[in-house]
Amino acid sequence: MGETAEKPKAVQGEEAARIKRETLGIGDRRKHHTRKATALKGHVKNADTHHRLYRFRFYPTEEQTRQLQRTFGACRWVYNEGLALRSGAWERHRVRVGFAETCRALTGWKRREETAWLAEVSSSVLQQSLRHLDQAFGRFFKGGAKYPRPKRKGRSRDTATFARTGFKWVEDPERPGTGRITLAKQSRSLDMRWSRALPAGVVPVRLSVTRDRAGRFFVSVLVEEYIAPLPMALVSGSPEPRAAGVDVGLASLVTLDDGTKLDHPRLLKRYAEKLARLQRELHRKAKGSRNRNRVRQEIARLYALITDVRKDMLDRLTTRLVRENQVLVVEDLSVATLLRAARGKGRRRKAKLNRAIVDASWGELLRQLRYKCEWYGRTLVIVDRFFPSTRRCSACHCKGPRLDVSVREWTCIECGVPHDRDVNAAVNLRDEGVRLYWLVASGLPPGRRPPAVIKASELEGCFLAA
Repeated sequence: MGETAEKPKAVQGEEAARIKRETLGIGDRRKHHTRKATALKGHVKNADTHHRLYRFRFYPTEEQTRQLQRTFGACRWVYNEGLALRSGAWERHRVRVGFAETCRALTGWKRREETAWLAEVSSSVLQQSLRHLDQAFGRFFKGGAKYPRPKRKGRSRDTATFARTGFKWVEDPERPGTGRITLAKQSRSLDMRWSRALPAGVVPVRLSVTRDRAGRFFVSVLVEEYIAPLPMALVSGSPEPRAAGVDVGLASLVTLDDGTKLDHPRLLKRYAEKLARLQRELHRKAKGSRNRNRVRQEIARLYALITDVRKDMLDRLTTRLVRENQVLVVEDLSVATLLRAARGKGRRRKAKLNRAIVDASWGELLRQLRYKCEWYGRTLVIVDRFFPSTRRCSACHCKGPRLDVSVREWTCIECGVPHDRDVNAAVNLRDEGVRLYWLVASGLPPGRRPPAVIKASELEGCFLAA
């Protein structure tokens, strides 16, 4: 047997400090150099509050637009430079560089003549970009994401995050919850469109300014807010909580256990002809021309319309489900696995299926149900993905043979009851979810509510024998 290769050891101590100072150009920690280094502490919200994001559109002036464009470019440049610094330090010198070292390197970049333009952007915004890079490395080291990649102009999202010291907030006394927001390095406040008010008297924790592909500017305001739980939703004339099984699909976007079906909007299919025409027109335009840029803007605006319509539809649906039911039951779906590209025979059919799944936005639907149940005191039960909700008869609980996707109705061979495929699956999900709900609720102390999310795969010995 061959000897196993040893992992390279990191350089530490005085040698690492010398390499950082002389080779990498990272200055020493001068401020409070006599103090012991302590880890940075993030903002911790109170126990009875939630972080909530409000998104508003604003219309910048020409001067503000130019300044924001410089900010987006500087954030992207600092992110890429920090990534190159950390990657090169480890590959060439086996030296670990963290968030604090990249912030000190940022000070050196500002002092260089060729990168002095970084001083035109708020330092807190650039430090937030380095913090996002550090978070990306943290997710990579935990195994939850791939290695961070550089950001590219025109490909990456134009965004800048302003910490509490990077903006000024003045609340309007006549309209509580609204006011004036002035960003760092700007003299005029933003021309906001207050579609709804923030919680009165609450100071925003953080702001994020973004520009989408259609050229629209948005500001996302993060606030710490107390959200009152909704009253218990009980079955009429009974102390039992009202439960609903939610089966997501493609024939119908959502099917409930009472037979209610929400049609799939199929927005990509609805606008497919217009998108194809614009794509052909874009292909005929010369690269770098104004006409090509005009067509690109039209495509971006159309995709923005599709995104807005889809998001509004999902918001309305999930809010209605959470308000009307105490327990919501869904299936544990691995959307990433379902979207895996097919190879060989049948790949075109699989590509169409993937496009329909993306258009349905199952992941966003489940994400909204999860956080809204946590906000409003509801319970979301996630049934194991191997639970036979489609094949199992909801009347006699007999498990039938596997069904092809094209089979929408079937009859149980044991009891002879006819079933609609999606409605039967929703009923089975509801029954299994209620069983798991009471299994968890019965083990809690008196007066304590069940958790906001109950996942079957995290419970031992709770699977239904199938």
